Amino acid sequence: MAIANTETAPAGVADTTEAPVPEVKRSAADRFMRRLLRVEGAKKTPFINRDAHRNFRVALIISGVRCLITYLLIPILVPILGVAGVLAAPIGIALCIVAAVNGVVSVRRFWISDHRGKWMYTWFIVIVFVILTIAMVSDIARIVSPA
Repeated sequence: MAIANTETAPAGVADTTEAPVPEVKRSAADRFMRRLLRVEGAKKTPFINRDAHRNFRVALIISGVRCLITYLLIPILVPILGVAGVLAAPIGIALCIVAAVNGVVSVRRFWISDHRGKWMYTWFIVIVFVILTIAMVSDIARIVSPA
């Protein structure tokens, strides 16, 4: 005859065993994106939503700064400084890379947090990536074939 374990935690001591997390039903598209972004086993922290929004803002600010430099400052400064044209493309490429990395980090955080707007943000960032890609191709072409 076996005796069941009836030992309980002393008063005031919290039970540290975790309750099983219910399995969430996900669409095929959700499962694909979670695998693509490698967020399947990522730990969801209490601050993940805040971090996702912060990274989103930072990515947009970097993209905005890149646009200001590329389309406003450089066209104004190139005739004045002459050598600024040599620096325009590398600066634009560097800012595109930083914006893209920050965009990927923010998308991952939206997906880790299972944010309700994750799909809307994902499609928005895809459009931003298309624009960044066009800008990078343009900057690379400017470096490869200087006029």
